Amino acid sequence: MADQLFPDFPWNQLAPLWTRALKYADGPIDLSVGAPVDPTPRSVRDALIRAVDAPGYPTTEGTLALREAMVGYLRRRGEVRCLDTDMVLPTIGSKEAIAQLPAFLGLNSGDAIAIPDLGYPTYEIGALSVGAKPHRYLDPMEVDTDGVAVMWVNSPSNPEGRVLGAADLRVLVSRARDTGTLLVSDECYLDLWWDRPAASIMHPGVCGDDPSGLLITNSLSKRSNLAGYRAGFLAGDPMLLSRLLEYRKHMGQMVPLPVQAAMTAALNDDDHVTAQRARYLRRRQLLRAAVQRAGFTVDHSQGGLYLWVRRGGEDCWEMASWFARRGIICVPGEIYGASGRRHLRLTITATDQNICAAADRLSG
Repeated sequence: MADQLFPDFPWNQLAPLWTRALKYADGPIDLSVGAPVDPTPRSVRDALIRAVDAPGYPTTEGTLALREAMVGYLRRRGEVRCLDTDMVLPTIGSKEAIAQLPAFLGLNSGDAIAIPDLGYPTYEIGALSVGAKPHRYLDPMEVDTDGVAVMWVNSPSNPEGRVLGAADLRVLVSRARDTGTLLVSDECYLDLWWDRPAASIMHPGVCGDDPSGLLITNSLSKRSNLAGYRAGFLAGDPMLLSRLLEYRKHMGQMVPLPVQAAMTAALNDDDHVTAQRARYLRRRQLLRAAVQRAGFTVDHSQGGLYLWVRRGGEDCWEMASWFARRGIICVPGEIYGASGRRHLRLTITATDQNICAAADRLSG
């Protein structure tokens, strides 16, 4: 049944590229997956260790300290003033929340979900899981939300690295409210912007200090190197969050208490995020320069953890093979959507050593 419902897992399509890259004398360098490789901050690990004696069940809504940390983070980072501790909810990473949101909302084959044509594949998986119609868009500013149950936006975006300004987000909020569309903003890269500041959809200049009809999904995987902890959260419309809490209680979707303690420490500490941003910025600058010297153009990539590159009008698989012959694995843009056929995605989350080695191979 699952084989009929869902497309093939996208990374399976990279197998021929791996076969080619493995033949490279010095071995392959993986620039395909945006998985953190740097250490989890010491303060976060210490918080986890202190909370490791946890014989009882954790609460689904999270500890008060964690909810206060979520609200505090959004206030500091996004200037968000409209949320309180009843409008946030920890999740087991953000992927499960994204995938299960359509089911929670009771959507079905009669509903449309607007998703970026170039975007995180799980947006589509969530729609397909309930038989809803994925409505792919190229430009969020051109979406007609009439008849659309849910619209996903992602800024900074994956894979392109586009950043939507507050004015654009404000227009999207207004349109969604006019048509009764739930607007969901995936803000897992909110801290990781480069050329243009990223704004939260809950910023007062975007939503008018009114969270109704709006939902944020966020993750600590990228900003705090917590992918292995499965640490994320939801925030937004209080009525929706109240219903989500009851749903998650029934489903037993509880974040383990030691992970909640680690999340609290991570969200209360901005210094480690500043340090991690500096690491990524150095890697981005090095890899971007090497890619450009090799004759490629970097499009968008204003934020997030990827470079979105092309070379003339070449097909994405041809370009990916060119990289693989140099022992570098990247993602053909078509995997993210049909409009990505002339682009590749390269991640900057590899180690300093591997980024430097990739840059050398591209310059050779």
